[in-house]
Amino acid sequence: MRRLWIALVLGFGVTVAAAPPIALKLPLKEGSTRFAVIGDTGTGDSHQVAIGKALFEAKQLFPFSFVLMMGDNLYGGDRPSDYVKKFEAPYKTLLDSGVKFYASLGNHDNPNQRLYKPFNMNGERYYSFKPDKSSVRFFALDSNYVDEKQLVWLDKELAASGSDWKIAFFHHPLYSSGETHGSADSQRERLEPIFLKHGVNVVLSGHEHFYERIKPQKGVQYFTIGSSAKIRRGDLAKSELTAKGWDQGYAYMLMEISGDDLFYQVLGENGQTIDEGSVSRTGKTAPNPGQTTQPVVPTSGTKK
Repeated sequence: MRRLWIALVLGFGVTVAAAPPIALKLPLKEGSTRFAVIGDTGTGDSHQVAIGKALFEAKQLFPFSFVLMMGDNLYGGDRPSDYVKKFEAPYKTLLDSGVKFYASLGNHDNPNQRLYKPFNMNGERYYSFKPDKSSVRFFALDSNYVDEKQLVWLDKELAASGSDWKIAFFHHPLYSSGETHGSADSQRERLEPIFLKHGVNVVLSGHEHFYERIKPQKGVQYFTIGSSAKIRRGDLAKSELTAKGWDQGYAYMLMEISGDDLFYQVLGENGQTIDEGSVSRTGKTAPNPGQTTQPVVPTSGTKK
């Protein structure tokens, strides 16, 4: 595999090395759906910039076409200059290469972000999309206000999707071992029955400033990635829910879906692999309030 060492020779003979090369664990299967996942990003600081650079380097090995954003896209102000500092500048190389970003709203976000075209929300607090030639449909939700109108929309969208894979993404994790926030019980009470009814396979969230892979709950695989620009070290109290967790650094995710298999790799800003593995769809099952109608099972993955 080609090494990604890059050396920049600056004035006075000083040499600065880029991040170490990435050891890609994903299979790069022909025709697969490939994307990245980031969460709680909108700081505009050096850590966000570092993850932006790491994502671009990863793209050279793992050509992905879009990025999912788990909310808290802009901390603090949201003036035009904030969109530049906290989004356009850190991800400029990705945006220039044609990568699309799909945002969801976090508790620190102004709902008017839905009008910002590069977030591809089409003016809506919640929406769905399906990449071209893909068997996956994504459902971006607003977990700040899970009102009846959104629930009715979600029920209809999931019922009509017809996609093999159904992936929901939003800010507040329904299952979490975080000491600061923990599981979003009220959102889970409203969303989970609809997920199970219509066969949602995977759920992605942020909010907690760490990475956690939850053991499948009722056949659904949950991931939390809220550490792409903020970190809360020591906040992950690993529990019976935790399959893998890391709260010691900044991270992003890469995902690949091919047929009935979903592969994932979580990387730190220095190129180190934090977690990797895969889950597989087991096929449609009869409606059951205790399990999603299209469950997944882990087929590989690092231990806790």
